[in-house]
Amino acid sequence: MTGALPRVYLARHGETAWTVTGRHTGVTDLPLTERGEENARRLGKLIGHEQFAHILVSPLKRTWHTCELAGFAGRAQVDPELIEWNYGDYEGLTTAEIREKRPDWIIYRDGCPGGERTSDVARRADRVIARVRAMGSKVLLFSSGHFLRVLGARWLGLEPSAARFLLLTTATLSIVGYEHTLCEPVICLWNDDRHVCE
Repeated sequence: MTGALPRVYLARHGETAWTVTGRHTGVTDLPLTERGEENARRLGKLIGHEQFAHILVSPLKRTWHTCELAGFAGRAQVDPELIEWNYGDYEGLTTAEIREKRPDWIIYRDGCPGGERTSDVARRADRVIARVRAMGSKVLLFSSGHFLRVLGARWLGLEPSAARFLLLTTATLSIVGYEHTLCEPVICLWNDDRHVCE
């Protein structure tokens, strides 16, 4: 690695029907809405001038289509570890519906019965981080909200439960990197939605 310290760009997929209604969308492979497609294109305009050494994308349709509409599908490689949290029994439910049975439930602390525990998702994030750090170059990742929030927390060396403080809306851009040296990981930009149409 020479020159500037590497950065990792994190792109959350565009809107789906379930993100509009607040339903937990893990492995259910929903398409983007029309607005989701438009915002994916706008995301591409925001970062289309950037040169990425590697582009990795979750295998889910909503994430791949976001990558495609943003103009990066031709160089992207599917990485199964970028898939969203497996919500198990909570798939398709809203937080309010889950809290009717578990009033104090917090995904980043409690995980999901029949799906992934918080530690499972954190281990996946750690493996992704180890791979992109080894690349030593500018990387673009397309994934989903809860997974990227955990990745952001783990990038900083925080417990995965700290992801609850990192709000991330659809079709947004975040960037993680370093301050002075590779020993000083930081968040450079988080939840940038200036390009998103309402």
